[in-house]
Amino acid sequence: MNDFPEIAPPRALWVVTLADLALLLVGFLLLIHTTGDRKALASGLRESFGEAPAPAMPVLATATGAFATGSAVLGAEPALVAWAKDAVRDPRVTLAITGAVDGSPSDVDPQTGSGAVLAADRARAVAALLADVTPADRLTITTTVAPGRRAASVTLAFAGERRP
Repeated sequence: MNDFPEIAPPRALWVVTLADLALLLVGFLLLIHTTGDRKALASGLRESFGEAPAPAMPVLATATGAFATGSAVLGAEPALVAWAKDAVRDPRVTLAITGAVDGSPSDVDPQTGSGAVLAADRARAVAALLADVTPADRLTITTTVAPGRRAASVTLAFAGERRP
């Protein structure tokens, strides 16, 4: 009655998709494994898609060694100010300032005897230095104990898109 041959059932679609993904993953891993210079690989991939090479932007600036033991007095840091001014041109970037004490008994606030207060004072000193180039709502201050370091570190943070 039926003159047409019976058609074999097709393979499940997910099997084909899984095989394609596995082959792409293996190819990508081989590409990364065989390339010694990953920055050159990323730059080449960017250029092949018509993108300009990404500018190198440091994500951390430090006023290391700028503080004397037990002091939060900060000298002029023109390089830090210029770096921060350049970093906050992007409205999605915030700056996290971390004040640090070295953990020694002498590196404490002279009035309170607290290392945490001195670390906060150091972070506030850097924040005051950056106040002219960075809006206050884009600065965050934290403290830490960093053995051997009397510093304040400024780190880039991504805050996401600003909503009106």
